[in-house]
Amino acid sequence: MQADDKQALLPQLPSISELLKHREVERWLASHPPGLVTVCLRRAVAQARRRVLADGRAEDAAVETILTAAAGLLREATVPRVREAINATGVILHTGLGRAVFPGVVVDSMRGELSGYCTLAVDRETGERVERDELLEPILTELTGAEAATVVNNNAAATLLVLAALAAPREVIVSRGQLIEIGGSFRLPEVMAQSGARLVEVGATNRTHLKDYQRAIGEHTAAILRVHPSNYRVIGFTSEVALRQLAELAHSRGLLLMDDLGAGALVGLEQFGLPHEPTVRESIEAGADVVLFSGDKLIGASQSGVIVGRKSLIDRLRKHPLMRAIRVDKTCLMVLERTLPLFRDPERLRREHPTYRMLDTPPETLKARANKLAGSIVAAAPKVRVTLVDSAAYLGSGSLPTEAIESVAVTVVVPGMSAAELARRLRLDEACVFGRIEHERVLLDVRTVADEQLPAIASALSRIAA
Repeated sequence: MQADDKQALLPQLPSISELLKHREVERWLASHPPGLVTVCLRRAVAQARRRVLADGRAEDAAVETILTAAAGLLREATVPRVREAINATGVILHTGLGRAVFPGVVVDSMRGELSGYCTLAVDRETGERVERDELLEPILTELTGAEAATVVNNNAAATLLVLAALAAPREVIVSRGQLIEIGGSFRLPEVMAQSGARLVEVGATNRTHLKDYQRAIGEHTAAILRVHPSNYRVIGFTSEVALRQLAELAHSRGLLLMDDLGAGALVGLEQFGLPHEPTVRESIEAGADVVLFSGDKLIGASQSGVIVGRKSLIDRLRKHPLMRAIRVDKTCLMVLERTLPLFRDPERLRREHPTYRMLDTPPETLKARANKLAGSIVAAAPKVRVTLVDSAAYLGSGSLPTEAIESVAVTVVVPGMSAAELARRLRLDEACVFGRIEHERVLLDVRTVADEQLPAIASALSRIAA
C-alpha cells in the first residue's frame, strides 16, 4: 500500500472522546479511575496509528481493535506484577519465583499484625522503645548457641556491616578460593572495598594452607574471613583450612574470625539425603566470633541477613551508622520470628515447612502425584501428549549447586506448538505455570508442585490446547 493510502486511513481512527462514550469503556470507568482509562485509550490509539502507517490495514483502525488493546493495557496497569505462580521447575528455592515458600502456619499467624498495629519496637512491660532486631535474639541464640544476634536486610548487607564495624580501615585476610561473586554480579572484593576494610588475598584458587594465613598476618590485620562456597564447588586437587584451626590462629594473634556461611543451615541436611552443609552452631562451636548467613534460603523465611556471635561484637554492630540503613521491616521480622520455631522440632519441620517437606517427599509419592497430574491433563486436554520421566530437582538459590535430587516430571507436548511457545503460554496463563524445557519438551517437575495445584495446571493446558 502506498504512503498516501495509509495516510487516508488515519481519519478512521476514533477520537478519545468518542471512545469514552463507548458502552465497554463506561463499564471500565465504573471500576477504574478516569485518568487511567484515558491514558490507556490514548496509548491504544497511538499503537493503532503506528500499525496503520506500518501495515496499512483498515482493521487496525477499528474501534473494536483499539478497545481490545486498551483493555490489555488496563489489565497490565491494574493487575499486580508480583503475583501467585506455580513452580514446576523442580528448583525448590527459585530466586525468580520468590525463593522459599512461607509455611502456612506462619502466614496465617500474621493476619492480625499485618492488618493492624504490632509491637515492633516496644517493650510491653515497660512501654519503652527497644531495638526491633532484639525481638529475634532469644530464638536465634537458642538455635545457634551464640551469645547474641541481629538481623539486617540480606547477607550482603550483613557482610558489609560486619566488615565496616569490626575491621575497617584495617586488613581482612581471605583465601583466593573464597572470593565469591553472588547474584547480580556483586563480588566480595567490591563489598569489602565499600566497607573500608582492606582485602588481603592468600593461597591459590584451589589450595590454601594455614601457613598462608600465618604469613599474611601483620600489624594492620583486623580479622580472618572464611567464606563458605555455598553457590559453587571447587573439586579435585584442593585444600582448605578447617575453621577450628583458623579460630585458633586468629585468637592467638588477637584477631577476629568471621564466618560467612551463605545459605546458613540450622539443621543437618544429611537427614534429607543431601551432603553435609556446615551448620551455624558448628561454626560457633568451632570458635567463630561472628557468623553471617541468609534468612531466605535454608531457613526459608523473608529476605534477610542474620548475624550471630559474641555479644560485645553484636553490640558494636547495632551502634554502627550503617545499621539503620540496612535494618529490616516488620513483615520480615514477623516471618522470620514465626519460621524459626519450626527448627526446634525435626518432625514439625518436615511436616509444616514447605522447603523441608519438598526435600522429604519420597519417590513413590512423587510418582503418584505425577500420575495424577498426567491423568488430569489427559482428561482436560486430550490433544496434549504426556509422558512420565525421571527428573533431577535442585535446592536452588546457591545452596548445594551440584547436588541433584531424585524427582519425577510430566512432559507435555502440544502438537504444532514449539516447547518455547508452550512454556511461554503456560507462564502467561491465569494459572501462571513455570516449567522447564528439555529436548524440545516442557517438563513439569512435581517435587515443587503441591497436590492442590494439579487441577490448575490441567486447566491451563486445556485453555492453551484449545
